[in-house]
Formats: sequence, C-alpha cells, structure tokens
Amino acid sequence: GAGPSDASPDEGVVEDLPLIDEKAVEQLTEGLISHYLPDLQRSKSALQELTQNQVVLLETLEQEISKFKECNSIVDINALFSEAKHYHNKLVNIRNEMMMLHEKTSKLKVSVINI
Repeated sequence: GAGPSDASPDEGVVEDLPLIDEKAVEQLTEGLISHYLPDLQRSKSALQELTQNQVVLLETLEQEISKFKECNSIVDINALFSEAKHYHNKLVNIRNEMMMLHEKTSKLKVSVINI
C-alpha cells in the first residue's frame, strides 16, 4: 500500500532543507563573530605589541654589539699604545747606551792621543 512506510527515510529531510532560515544563519554568524572578535582583536594587538617590543630589543642589541665592537677596538688601541711605549723605552735605552759608548770612545781617543 501507499502508506507512510513507503516514503524513503531521506524524503522528509530533503523537504526540510529549503526551510533553513537565512536570517537565523546570519544572526548565528554575527553572534559567533561578536563572541570571538574581541578575543581575536586582543590577540592581534598583543601580537603587534610583541612584534614592536622585538624590534626595539633587536635595535638595542645591535647598538650594544656596536658598542662592544668599539670597546674591542679601544682595547686594541690601548694595547698598541702600551706596545709603542715599550718600544719607545727600548729606543731611549739604546740611545743612552750609544751616547755612553760614544763618551767612552771619545775618552779613549783622548787618552790614546795623550799617550
């Protein structure tokens, strides 16, 4: 017979599909968006702040590194100066020794002449 048992189980569902209320979907979507949007916006601003902080941190690090490099070159310069001082002292000593030798030899010459 043509009773309700003859209808396929999907038939009723298919008939219900066009009845989906677009307004309800829109309201649900808006509800979901308004529920999640503040959190997303907070996350976005937190991320932006984090990114800005990272940029500042990187710039500061670069400045510190360049300062460190400058310090290193200053240390090198100091080493050069102390080396120069050392060699200057050596030269002064050699000069003094040569002058002493010169005096001795001229004294020797004088004494040789006097013999």
